[in-house]
Amino acid sequence: MTDIQAGDRPAAPAVGEGQARERLALSKVLGPLHIWGLGVGIVLVGEYMGWNFAVAKGGMFGALIALLVVGILYTCVAMIDSEVTSTVAAAGGQYTQAKHMIGPLMAFNVGLFLVLEYTMLEAADANVMSYLATTVAGHLGYTGNVNQYAFIVLAIMVLAFLNYRGVLATLSVNFIITGVAFVAIIVLFFGMEGMTPGAQMHFNGLASSTDNGLPYGWLGAFAALQFGMWYYLGIEGTCQAAEECRSAARSIPLGTMTGIITLLIAAIITWYVCAGTLPWQYLGVAITPLFDTALVTGTKYLAVLLALGTILATLASANGCINDASRAWFSMGRDNFLPTWFGAIHPRYRTPFRSILFLIPLGISFAVLPVLLNKPELLSTVITFSILSALLMYSFMVPNMYRFRKLWPIGTLHRGYTHPFHPLPALSLALIAALVMFATFLGYGTTLLTLVAFYLLASVWFVLFRYKYVRRGRQFTMPWPRPKGY
Repeated sequence: MTDIQAGDRPAAPAVGEGQARERLALSKVLGPLHIWGLGVGIVLVGEYMGWNFAVAKGGMFGALIALLVVGILYTCVAMIDSEVTSTVAAAGGQYTQAKHMIGPLMAFNVGLFLVLEYTMLEAADANVMSYLATTVAGHLGYTGNVNQYAFIVLAIMVLAFLNYRGVLATLSVNFIITGVAFVAIIVLFFGMEGMTPGAQMHFNGLASSTDNGLPYGWLGAFAALQFGMWYYLGIEGTCQAAEECRSAARSIPLGTMTGIITLLIAAIITWYVCAGTLPWQYLGVAITPLFDTALVTGTKYLAVLLALGTILATLASANGCINDASRAWFSMGRDNFLPTWFGAIHPRYRTPFRSILFLIPLGISFAVLPVLLNKPELLSTVITFSILSALLMYSFMVPNMYRFRKLWPIGTLHRGYTHPFHPLPALSLALIAALVMFATFLGYGTTLLTLVAFYLLASVWFVLFRYKYVRRGRQFTMPWPRPKGY
């Protein structure tokens, strides 16, 4: 049963320091282009690397099936988020939705899902950036060594400083560098004469299920689903910027829906050019598949452009992750789900500066851990933490969507976007998320159980030590009519 009661009313504002904090608000400066840059920026690195591990699991067709099936999952995510977030226009995104639609304990867990998803992804981005800096420099003729520790710390600190100074500059930069990285994929497609595949690309063996099409059968295609997540993981982060949009009802749906269309185009082109150029055995283990594809062409400008695109994609992803993780953490502090110290807004830059600063050491720690222990395989565990946290959050979105439509039916609230065919997208999301979760469990069962145990312990901590500080009336901050049935 929802926590919304007929007598709940917003509590009176606190006095003193708390009242001063209430007067400060996040800057409303963002438009659709910034939302596009945030959503696509976090994700596009998955086109440059990571998705190709699906080829090792399921072959070329297995990777294509994962691309399409998981693409449906994220199209549902984008549609649902566009409707709910254009109405619940507050920082925290899905956390704030859970607070209004379901209740405090679910909201606390969803907030943790978001923070861990983006912080782990940020750490993975920084780690990969340090590796790419050395690899790409070597391909381009540089013979020196790149200090990975220094590179990781410097990259995260610079991006955190950018986030500290203001969201407009942060997401304007993200829009530019994400645009360059996306254009690089388009240029590679035309540079390889993608419209006439027989010229430079060859798809020999795709017609055979025993060659590189489906070498491990349909079971391999099922196992590939977990790596299909890489094409789209993070697009839901557009919700975190809702409170900072000039018009969330316009910017969130437009930025999110154009973002998922952009990613679908980039994913198809990426699979197409890589599958037509690289042997599947190599593609399944390659670290930088798009850059390697550009190298195979022998065209220097393509190699340089894709090297630049690879670096920019990782930068954009880490930058967006810092933005989103800090908004979720800030929102939980502002609502007393965490110490209110985290709910502070910078008086000049209007950013959640304490949350940004607090999460820096966490991101750096997980980024340097694989390097410090000399265990590169730990990077896959860090990324899996991010993926599984995201899947748990997508599972929450299903009942959340039903509650939203039940409590505030169409016509009772102004929606900036109304997604079609309800409840089909929610049902599709539930089914595909369960399939991907099970596919991930087959490869990372211990990691999944560890993560679930962590969230259970965190929930116990919240109930025993933090719930008493949550002011129930202040949870419901939207100027909405009374929900149906109350």
